[in-house]
Amino acid sequence: MYNYLNPYNRQADLDRINAQMNELEKIKAQMQQPMQPNINQTFQLAPTNRDVIRYANNIEEVQRDLVMGDTPYFSKDMSVVWIKNTKGEIKTFELVEIIAKDEKDMQIEYLQAQIEELKGMINNESNDENDANDDAKQSATNTTTNGKLFRTTTKKSKPTSV
Repeated sequence: MYNYLNPYNRQADLDRINAQMNELEKIKAQMQQPMQPNINQTFQLAPTNRDVIRYANNIEEVQRDLVMGDTPYFSKDMSVVWIKNTKGEIKTFELVEIIAKDEKDMQIEYLQAQIEELKGMINNESNDENDANDDAKQSATNTTTNGKLFRTTTKKSKPTSV
């Protein structure tokens, strides 16, 4: 059985009662302060995976998607890019691959351009010569003999009278 007359148990009981009184004082002090409700905040952020390339087969697929910002969509063969904004407006661009040229490729293109230029000059000179020959033929002297007009031509033909 428990002996209440033991002085050591009395001291323990007093310590326990004092501890409970201190705890009650703390609770009383907390009750006098206004209670603040617990605040639980949950943040749901929109996906920001802008580093990911989106692919689409056609513009209808682009129109169906909902976007949170300007979003590029590439065709599978990388020839077309569609950029869709939050309003739903879509801009279409055509992509062309730019192949880096080294010094040899640039020299080849330069020489090919010179060849084409020379061909053009040769064609112009031959056209000029043909035009000059035609002018000379047309301005061949018309001569009259005994009141008859004869034209001289480079073809072998009989003179005709006019």
